[in-house]
Amino acid sequence: MSSAQMPLIDVPLPALAQVERYPRMRYMGSKYRLLPTLADVFQQVGGRTALDPFSGSGVVSYLLKAQGYAVTSGDYLNFPVTLTKAACVNQDLRLSDEDVEGIVKGGNRDGRDFIQKTYEQLFFTAADLRFLDAAWSQIDTLTGSKRQLALASLVLAAARKQPRGVFTVTGLRYDDGRASLHMPLAQQFVNCVDAWNVAVFEGERCRAVQGDVSSAESGADLVYLDPPYAPPRDDNDYVKRYWFLEGLANYWDNGTAAVMTDTKTRKLPKRPTAFGSKTTIAAALTDTFEKFRSSTIVLSYGSNAVPSLDRLTGMLRDVKGSTPEVIELQHRYHFGTHATAARREAVEYVVVAP
Repeated sequence: MSSAQMPLIDVPLPALAQVERYPRMRYMGSKYRLLPTLADVFQQVGGRTALDPFSGSGVVSYLLKAQGYAVTSGDYLNFPVTLTKAACVNQDLRLSDEDVEGIVKGGNRDGRDFIQKTYEQLFFTAADLRFLDAAWSQIDTLTGSKRQLALASLVLAAARKQPRGVFTVTGLRYDDGRASLHMPLAQQFVNCVDAWNVAVFEGERCRAVQGDVSSAESGADLVYLDPPYAPPRDDNDYVKRYWFLEGLANYWDNGTAAVMTDTKTRKLPKRPTAFGSKTTIAAALTDTFEKFRSSTIVLSYGSNAVPSLDRLTGMLRDVKGSTPEVIELQHRYHFGTHATAARREAVEYVVVAP
């Protein structure tokens, strides 16, 4: 029996067991390995409402929902919001076999070819590009949670087909032998639908919104912050790495997005953020702490980032009036070549400020 045929009555699972059902994708700064620690912290904090304004892969929002929180999830990018709408906002809808067959075999209902023309001979085969255009033409007829599930499946399929899941290089330079790198996108999509269908469960009512943290509503019992800390080298630009997924999530603004045709990969422009620069991130963090000073703040932080831990905890102490608790964990980031990955071994901190 495929997941699309599974009964819609869910058996409640313990939170971490439920999170095992969440589809994984390679994502810069992912917190999958920290989930047991975060789950313990969230349980101790308690409360009924939570905010996750830097949702990224969406797995922490999903954990919070599994722990019984009514979660508001957000991100300044569109495609992470698509993921949380599919698995956090969505409570009981799944894509049926008929839905999937229509997307995969229904053909290109309106003749769109933006992806084929724009990204010919980049990243994916001609057949894969045709599938993306055709699949989007079918998904455009869906509404609500089914639409979000289909788009989340398309995003995940593209991420899994691309080496390292990032769109900074073309070709298979980083081919590590995974079968998913050579699987046709149509089949990849079917597999990803199965994965998202399995992840759907009923919990507290949740929301997902696109926007900067400065526009997020305050007042939640718990606020989880995982901002894009400025590294001492390189950058933390998520658009640079995931622009194809961002475009795919809304069909490049229905084909009107400002594609940078003078670049090799025809990427999307960067979106400036105060969290992206060592000169502005401290002020951005202070403003964020002030905004949520009435909530318990749980903050993820890596030792290989700017500002320093001492400065960070000092900023929180100034805002909250007491010294936050710091939980220290060993963590290794696996992006880049092996040498780069080794260089990025770091201490991960979970900072709790009641």
